[in-house]
Amino acid sequence: MHNTTVNLRYIGFLSIVAAMGGFLFGYDTAVISGTIAQITTQYSLDTVSQGWYVGCALIGSIAGVSCGGYLGDRFGRRKTLFISAVLFSISAVYCMISSDFNQLIYARIIGGIGIGVVSIISPMYISELAVPQYRGMLVSLYQLAVTIGFLGAYVVNYLLMNYALGDAKDLQHEGLQLIFHQEVWRGMLGVSGIPAIFFFIIIFLIPESPRWLVMHGRSDKAQSIFKRIYGSENAAKAEVQKIQDVSSSEKKVDWKLLAQPGVRKAVWIGAAIAILGQFMGVNAVLYYGPTIFESSGISGGDSLFYQVIVGLVNVLTTILAVFIIDKIGRKKLVYLGVSGMIVFLVLIGVYFFWGAAWGLPSLFMLICFLAYVFCCAISISAVIWVLLSEMYPNAIRALAMSIAGLSLWLGTYLIGQLTPWLLDNLSPGGTFFLFAAMCVPYMLIVWKLVPETTGKSLEDIERHWIH
Repeated sequence: MHNTTVNLRYIGFLSIVAAMGGFLFGYDTAVISGTIAQITTQYSLDTVSQGWYVGCALIGSIAGVSCGGYLGDRFGRRKTLFISAVLFSISAVYCMISSDFNQLIYARIIGGIGIGVVSIISPMYISELAVPQYRGMLVSLYQLAVTIGFLGAYVVNYLLMNYALGDAKDLQHEGLQLIFHQEVWRGMLGVSGIPAIFFFIIIFLIPESPRWLVMHGRSDKAQSIFKRIYGSENAAKAEVQKIQDVSSSEKKVDWKLLAQPGVRKAVWIGAAIAILGQFMGVNAVLYYGPTIFESSGISGGDSLFYQVIVGLVNVLTTILAVFIIDKIGRKKLVYLGVSGMIVFLVLIGVYFFWGAAWGLPSLFMLICFLAYVFCCAISISAVIWVLLSEMYPNAIRALAMSIAGLSLWLGTYLIGQLTPWLLDNLSPGGTFFLFAAMCVPYMLIVWKLVPETTGKSLEDIERHWIH
């Protein structure tokens, strides 16, 4: 098999560049947590306006994921990454210089559109150039970059707040005084412009997706890229021929392809696991972790510290997942991880309901919380973008990923809005029992309906759905 001579260093470089979109995604999503109190005070926000400030980027993400597939098919994966980098850059600068609350909302929506676009295109680009035996590891770099972006936002918020309370008061320039001392939230939101501009520049160094090139009749260019990946002219020709053989009847991107029974089934499965994954608690934990910790009796300062520990566990576990996803397999990781999630979600629920009566210490809840994050990060968080990027036919991969991505972002928005209500009305214990229950249909769908894609070429996976 020619894959044994693969230029992994080159593919790794291309994957890391594309995964930088995930870092911007993670940073732009998490940075909001350090600015809510400041924005609320400065603009005298009520609870509805505060919720709109937090949720407006998710609305932008829904818009971005809805058009991301079309842009990826129409202009190519690389050019669409350029578009997302421009959106991130504009959003960062606009947030930093916004003159009122409405302008800040517009800026956040622009950044949200970039998040939605990159959440589709980055993992898809990596999947389309990766070789089968390393594809899970390489696509997982995107999720790793997202978790690093989350952690990066927490660290930047912490450092800038300390700077604002200390040395920043000595800055002489009026504009710098405003950004880093008087209204430090501007600096927190604006810092993301630095990696966004770097992302824009470095995209010039990567080629277009070779599979997109083949689908658009540019096989010679695709062959030259595959030659650099495989190190052999014959292997490159064979790869192009394999793509052409599978997609010969699907030269044009067409909504009608979704009507094919196998393809339609794949799209429905992808959408189902995308939205179900959001109701298993992961984003509720990431967004409302401090609130949940405080409701367990942990003080506010400690709750923020524990949230940083949650972020660290998330990153370190994702690093582990990157190295084992191709060895253990997608489905086995889901079975192991989701089983663990159910156990620890139930234990957290038990703590909230009966912990005081049984004399359980808060350390018990913290350990269960971190164990849950570990199980989640090593399974559904690592696997979801890998599966969505590889389970659809070449001709409609971008379109199908947009549908699944739209499902995921709708779920994210809903859980962001519903979690406070659930915590109040079901109690924290009841909320965690609900999250545990939602894990069951997820595991059943993966068990019964999702094929094991580990080690298979994208064309082999496509044949599975079509035949």
